[in-house]
Order: sequence, then structure tokens, then C-alpha cells
Amino acid sequence: MTPAPTTEAPDTAAVTLEIDVMVEAPAWRGAVKGVEGLCRRAAEAAVLTALPGSPLADAPCLGAPGLGLCVVLEDDAAVTALNTAYRGRNTPTNVLAFAALEDADGTVVLPGAGENGSADDHGEEDDPAHLGDVIVAFETTRDEAARDGRTLTDHLAHLVVHGVLHLLGHDHQDDAEAADMESLETRILATLGIADPYAGADATP
Repeated sequence: MTPAPTTEAPDTAAVTLEIDVMVEAPAWRGAVKGVEGLCRRAAEAAVLTALPGSPLADAPCLGAPGLGLCVVLEDDAAVTALNTAYRGRNTPTNVLAFAALEDADGTVVLPGAGENGSADDHGEEDDPAHLGDVIVAFETTRDEAARDGRTLTDHLAHLVVHGVLHLLGHDHQDDAEAADMESLETRILATLGIADPYAGADATP
């Protein structure tokens, strides 16, 4: 469900972000120049743009210890295994997002707002609140980019943005949610100099 906007936006300039990028499939390095930096820029742009409208907008940890997330660049085989294990779908997909701050109903909640309300529900107090992991499959992403006439670099950035929005509580379960999410993605990608991926197309990430 798409989060409702908060009444007061956080000072995103003061947000501390820790973004890890793990390149597990070597093909990524040969296909995308500076792939780690690209993923960090895309993830940072997504968090800073979408945070004011997310359930985490009022999180006391934003400045310190901050927020963290991990982008993992895998191949189709690894993503298929994850998709099978966690979603029951024995097939590759372009991107998977595993939100770490979801409650039992799948709603993203403030760190420390678990059932017992303890501050260490999601790690040590001095550690960034981990938003979750975004995993991208190389072959599927490469093939989609070629099919749609896009560069692999632009498509990867789009998928990272899409995955991070899921970590912040955005979804596309119905047409209204999908439209809101696509609009937000387009706005974020524009800050990275990437054209609207939905212009003249009806495909979704």
C-alpha cells in the first residue's frame, strides 16, 4: 500500500545514509562502468526523494545513526533461487526487494516500533536502521534493456530506484498505487538525468 504523505517533511539534507553495493555476478562489472557508484547514486536519490512521504519520515534515527540498505547485483540463477524460496515462483525476475522494517502485515514501520517496542528490534542502537536489500538479476535486466531500447545503465538505475521504493513501503497492487509509484520513479530518475522509462510504454519494472 502506498504510504500517505506526512504533514511535515524531514530535513533530507541531514539524513545519514549507509548504502552497501555487493557485486556477486562478475558480468555486471564488465557491462556497466562504475556500477557500484551508479547503484549508490540511484539508491540515495530514491531514499531522499521518497522519504518525506514514507512511514519513516518521522524516524528519530534519520540523522544518527541513520538508515542503511544493501544493493546486491546477482545473476538469474541466484535470483531464481531467492524467488523460489521466498515467493514460490521458480523463475527469474528483474528485481527483488526484501524490506527489513515491515511488520507482520507487510507495512513498513518506524524502527523500534515492533511488538515489544524495543529500540533494538532491528539491530544495535549505534547501527543504521537497515531498510532491507534490493537484489537485481543480470541476464533478465540486460535482456529487458535490449528489448525496450534502453541502456543497461539506465535500466539498472530504474530497478534500483524501484526496489528502494518498495523498502520504503511503496507498492503497485492496484492501478492507483502503480500510477503513484511510476510518477515517483520518473521524478527520481530525472534527478539522475534519466528519461521517463514509462513514456510511450506500458511495461512495469
